[in-house]
Amino acid sequence: MVKPSSQKPLIIFEMANNHMGELDHGLRMVDAFGEVADRYRDHFEFAFKLQYRDLDSFIHPDFRERPDLKHIRRFQETRLAPEAFRQLLARFELRGFQKICTPFDERSVERVEQDGFQWLKVASCSLGDWPLMERVAQSTLPIILSTAGSSLETLDRVVSFFEHRSRDFILLHCVAEYPTALENMQLNQIQRLKERYVNHLVGLSSHESPGDTRTVQMALAKGATVLEKHVGLGTERHPLNAYSCSPAQIEAWLNAAREAQTACGDSGRHTPTEAEQESLQSLRRGVYAKVPLAEGAHIDPEHIFLAIPAVVGQLTANDLGRYVEFKVLEAIPGLGPVMRSQVLRKDNRDQVNHIVERVRALLDSSHTAVGLKADVEISHHYGLDRFEEVGATILSVVNRAYCKKLIVLLPGQTHPEQYHKRKEETFHILHGTLELRLNGEPRVAVPGEVITVERGVRHEFSSLGGCILEEISSTHWKEDSFYTDESINRNPYRKTYVTHFFD
Repeated sequence: MVKPSSQKPLIIFEMANNHMGELDHGLRMVDAFGEVADRYRDHFEFAFKLQYRDLDSFIHPDFRERPDLKHIRRFQETRLAPEAFRQLLARFELRGFQKICTPFDERSVERVEQDGFQWLKVASCSLGDWPLMERVAQSTLPIILSTAGSSLETLDRVVSFFEHRSRDFILLHCVAEYPTALENMQLNQIQRLKERYVNHLVGLSSHESPGDTRTVQMALAKGATVLEKHVGLGTERHPLNAYSCSPAQIEAWLNAAREAQTACGDSGRHTPTEAEQESLQSLRRGVYAKVPLAEGAHIDPEHIFLAIPAVVGQLTANDLGRYVEFKVLEAIPGLGPVMRSQVLRKDNRDQVNHIVERVRALLDSSHTAVGLKADVEISHHYGLDRFEEVGATILSVVNRAYCKKLIVLLPGQTHPEQYHKRKEETFHILHGTLELRLNGEPRVAVPGEVITVERGVRHEFSSLGGCILEEISSTHWKEDSFYTDESINRNPYRKTYVTHFFD
């Protein structure tokens, strides 16, 4: 696998369903575009991309034979056997293409791994599909993420999600209109993503008209290192759609890509158009009841399944997540859609965001400087519901042979008694008053004071009015905190990690 660079961007030819459910047609595509790619390999790396769906579970059983639903009809008519997909992959290798696949459900991620793909891509309609992304995060494959229609809040959450799992990924600006008019391309989003997520490569997944060679030039000028384009072979039986390029059009597109020019667009995160939102909604998986759900029941993952189509007003996979809980307000029949009006939603993410904003306000009011981006550790030893009483927020600055952290106590908070066997730490009080107990002996510290806590010393601390302290220590080890209350030691969910952008 070759990673993209500004010198040799990665060009992805998206086959999608343009194999038309016919292996021979797909193989001819690979050969035709392979001949074009061979003339440009001095300038670009090349990959072919497929899409995997486990259609027997992806589509709700009541809708599998509905010809009036275009996506379902398209997926069913172009169904291809697993062995045929593997033959396409073999041809990719023969023609020198890297192998990429977009899975739209959890079972398909397993197929991607088994079939030997080199990259795993998350489609825009699946960005925020937390059950699917949890499975993607378990894979060892590098990840490409398309971002059409996503707010900055969603993008921050997704980036934080994969960063905290040490996953390697690339972000692609994308607009989910097919084809996309020039005035809706929003190419300044490429620069916006590059500036906000500085540790990750950024590219463009585009759906402009096949004859448009301006967009690729502008994208490269904006610094895109990955360019994805739908391709196909038009025949009398299988005419090309309005956004897929023929080999001749791709040749013109690649030729134009070497002459990149500056492009303009909205510098802020654009608001998705109604057409784009409808396009994404039509592809998102709806939440359906696997079994009848009684009024008052709490919905667990085993009670539901995800399938298309999603009806208006229905919960989708994007509404689910590890911080979200649902209670049934009225009975829901088996196989029926779970409607937003039928459930009471509790999102602990709002509580997490509220905590971060309160911490941010205390940092700002105390004039404690924090960088643009910070890894935030929220310690809630007895759960988020008791965080106002017991807990602390920790911002990691550096953790090498030496360690520096900022610890923030909100007014009235207590950090419970603990000790360390390996780490020695020093507290430097920056703001507020800190009440400590060292081996049970009380002590009060004010701004400017320095307190050293030696190995093995039991220490707890609290603040009535709120406090910020700098912790300077030897290396921090996660397994080196021992609490006097054994119930805390046994709780593996006592911390929430988020990445916050202080812009």
